[in-house]
Amino acid sequence: MLLILLVSFACSLLATLAVIASAHRHAHLSADHDLSGPQKMHHEAVPRVGGVGIFAGLLGGAAVAACLVPAHVHQILLFGACALPALLSGLWEDFTKAISPRRRMVALALSGVLGVLLLDGVILRTGFLPLDHLLLANGLAWTGVAGAIFGVTGVSNSVNIIDGLNGLASMCVALMAGALAWIAFQVHDPLVLALALATLGATLGFFVWNYPRGKVFLGDGGAYMLGFIVAELGILVSARHAQVSMLAPLLIVVYPFFETLFSMYRRRVLQGRSMTQPDGIHLHTLIYRRLRRDAAGNARRANSGTSPYLWLLAAVGIVPAAIWWNNSPVLSVVLLVFVLGYLSLYWRIVRFRSPGWMKSRRRAVPRSGAGR
Repeated sequence: MLLILLVSFACSLLATLAVIASAHRHAHLSADHDLSGPQKMHHEAVPRVGGVGIFAGLLGGAAVAACLVPAHVHQILLFGACALPALLSGLWEDFTKAISPRRRMVALALSGVLGVLLLDGVILRTGFLPLDHLLLANGLAWTGVAGAIFGVTGVSNSVNIIDGLNGLASMCVALMAGALAWIAFQVHDPLVLALALATLGATLGFFVWNYPRGKVFLGDGGAYMLGFIVAELGILVSARHAQVSMLAPLLIVVYPFFETLFSMYRRRVLQGRSMTQPDGIHLHTLIYRRLRRDAAGNARRANSGTSPYLWLLAAVGIVPAAIWWNNSPVLSVVLLVFVLGYLSLYWRIVRFRSPGWMKSRRRAVPRSGAGR
């Protein structure tokens, strides 16, 4: 299985390098020239088609996996087919900048539907026995299908939302894939283990070029595809193994997923705006702009210096999920701690009462510009 990780890493590393080296030929289509949006934190046009390199890494890893676990070749192909709507809709947006958010959400939902139909990716349990019994007793088992489609759509979009700083989304996904691989190893699931390792390798191959200098961005294609993969693998490992709590895959993706839910609530309820309208007050943008940028005195250094804070936040959910993947009561407590901790941190930053450990000790040096 280690070979899957190494091959996917090498293929992604080289393919992403090829994207960067040829940027001058396709920059008019692939580069992000909009530097003024509320979520923009870069100061120069950079290719936003890192999904191409990651897809190449996944293909390499999948090819090795097909050789190592030939009994699962058919399922590997079906998994790839399910991911295509998410990948293609994202790449279409990356190259044309003309796909509406609603159409992209439809494409993500289609990937979720295919996961249900082709892979039996249905949420069979919630992790709360009274609620599970209530749903079954009232003939509401269909909610597992709706939950799976909603989960895949939400997580895919959420990875795209946190793709705003160098290395933020890619390292978070790498941590997620690593946790899923560990759980799959514990329950002896070669399919999920192989796909998780391929995702881990491909993401790390991209990460080398994305962090700390931001030579290439994930783009919608890369973010949607990786979001779909971690969401679908989480659903599959819990659906195929009754001992795996559904709260484990939820906690693995809880940082970007809760960020998305909170952003929707904040925009619609607190601000009275459209839930899909972008803004610059996500947690990662607040940390960057209010805690790191001026204190660091260098926009590019501040950009890469902010991401580790969010990696740690993501790890608050990921690490316990990997340790107590079969213990719903413990994971329930961890989930509550994460939600309360996130909300407390967000409101403290908004009110300029940031925790002391997040503040740089360097004196502020005003600079213009920003780096992604």
